[in-house]
Amino acid sequence: MPVISAPHAFNESQLYVDLRSIFGRPLYLKCEGFNFAGSIKLKAATEMVEAAERDGLLTPDSILVESSSGNLGVALSMIAASKGYRFLCVTDSRCNLSTRLLMEALGSKVHIISDLDANGGFLGARIEYVRALCDTDDRYVWLSQYTNPGNWRAHYRKTAPEIASQFPRLDVLFVGAGTTGTLMGCARYFRQWHRPVHIVAVDAVGSVAFGGEPGRRMIPGLGMSMRPPLLDESYVDEVIRVEEADTIRACHRLARRGFLFGGSTGTVVSGALDWLSRHDTRDLTAVAIAPDLGERYLDTIYQANWLHDLYGEHILDSEEMATGSRKSPETMTRTTGRRPKS
Repeated sequence: MPVISAPHAFNESQLYVDLRSIFGRPLYLKCEGFNFAGSIKLKAATEMVEAAERDGLLTPDSILVESSSGNLGVALSMIAASKGYRFLCVTDSRCNLSTRLLMEALGSKVHIISDLDANGGFLGARIEYVRALCDTDDRYVWLSQYTNPGNWRAHYRKTAPEIASQFPRLDVLFVGAGTTGTLMGCARYFRQWHRPVHIVAVDAVGSVAFGGEPGRRMIPGLGMSMRPPLLDESYVDEVIRVEEADTIRACHRLARRGFLFGGSTGTVVSGALDWLSRHDTRDLTAVAIAPDLGERYLDTIYQANWLHDLYGEHILDSEEMATGSRKSPETMTRTTGRRPKS
């Protein structure tokens, strides 16, 4: 049995859900939420903190600071509490209440940004606030998940090899795009693998990560209001953008079968199902990464009043829920010379 003395020492990395019985498509969902931080962000947080310690950037007087929409903030809160650091999370009004309360319960401070940036999001304003703090007080140490190579290295070293060990005949991998740390780490690993793997990035409509017009995004997690500095599009074969309404429907269909997942997972699953519906899936091995679980979304995507106020009363119409019918997400194809089976 596992016996640990630090919370980040435990992370269940080999749990997959076969979604064929729910959605009728061959898709394995890698569940990354079974650790004390509750999400895949534990890997990046651990990698970045340990690198900062090795480089001598963290001292007993240091105050960790990071901009986060939620999950990385929780992971850093947990690690900071375990290691004795102070931590300030700079987030915004979209951050789930339960996530903010969880960070505070772990002893962290939370600062909420309410002003939109030039792209209609909060990210620029959050980063500006963090930079101002660091400029005025040298005790603050900003890990900068948006530019820190430890973000993608965590998934190059851990997430991708975990998938490869279980699926040696992997054909296509679906990865949600936020900071693109998970995407870039996995894509770099499988580019060097023994067989070609088709890498599909799943983004939210309204995100400008891969270009396009900015738009309203109410579900935290995936999507960016700026181009991710870590992103190298040469490693990505396709990009699928998913409407938030489809994210919500995917989450609720999973919940009605007993699987409570978060908004990021709903987006990835929705995008993957659309892709699979348009391709020959005979003998195809497909895996999608589920970044988090759904408990932190109980007051948002699983709360009727919140849904109806933002998306209308028919967001969960029975016909759409039963058939999975929806508008086709926007798809962009990269010309890399590597294609999935057809």
